[in-house]
Amino acid sequence: MNAVQAMPPPRLARIYALDAWFEFLRVLRMPGAALPMLVFPAMFYLLFGVVFAGKNPQQAVYVLGSMAAFGVMSPGLFGFGIGVAVDRERGLLMLKRALPAPPGAYLAAKMAMALLFALLIFVILAALAVTVGGVRLAPLQWLGLLGAMLLGVLPFCAIGLLIGSRASAQAAPAIANLIYLPMSFLSGLWVPLAAMPHVLQQLAPLWPAWYLGQLSLRAVGMAHAPLGPPIAALLLFTAVFFALAVRRLRRAG
Repeated sequence: MNAVQAMPPPRLARIYALDAWFEFLRVLRMPGAALPMLVFPAMFYLLFGVVFAGKNPQQAVYVLGSMAAFGVMSPGLFGFGIGVAVDRERGLLMLKRALPAPPGAYLAAKMAMALLFALLIFVILAALAVTVGGVRLAPLQWLGLLGAMLLGVLPFCAIGLLIGSRASAQAAPAIANLIYLPMSFLSGLWVPLAAMPHVLQQLAPLWPAWYLGQLSLRAVGMAHAPLGPPIAALLLFTAVFFALAVRRLRRAG
């Protein structure tokens, strides 16, 4: 039995909690990463859900759902993906393996960081929607939207992990942007799919962001598709990209 296995459960829990908190603070203290994650969804909501929506309450609700999906993509792609690329390039991953710490604490900390940022994005968007957008949702709808956002973090953490496992620290931000913005557009988060060419509508189910958008729009009452397929698709994307990333990290290490 090694030192980690011999640790009592409270001590293990404390290690996981501290790693998660320090990772959150690390990203929060990086304005180049934290500010876009927190500001862009709010800014775009104000633009499309308040300024352009005028007095159309349905548009304000629709934009809330789509911007919620757009917002929670970034913590995984950027906070997770770029962080892994930087740590790998600096040799921190090798150092972590040599430390007497739980092997899953590193990834768990980054996952917790992404979930905390998703929670912050939800709070910011909800506050703007209620105070400026005039949105009124039932408590269960707010809970459903929060649940969709927290679940939606997972596949983009897995994609971010794959980016971080393969790309250099300099290339990772560009690759994340090349995935983030086009996928958001092609998934109908910027422009409703009904207003897009037919071929793009047919390709939309290829992107995990489309399923996340369906889930968040359903939570706010702007879509009526069953819950099962988008949840299953998001979990499948998570499993596939996570497996690819872990395989790559094992080969690299």
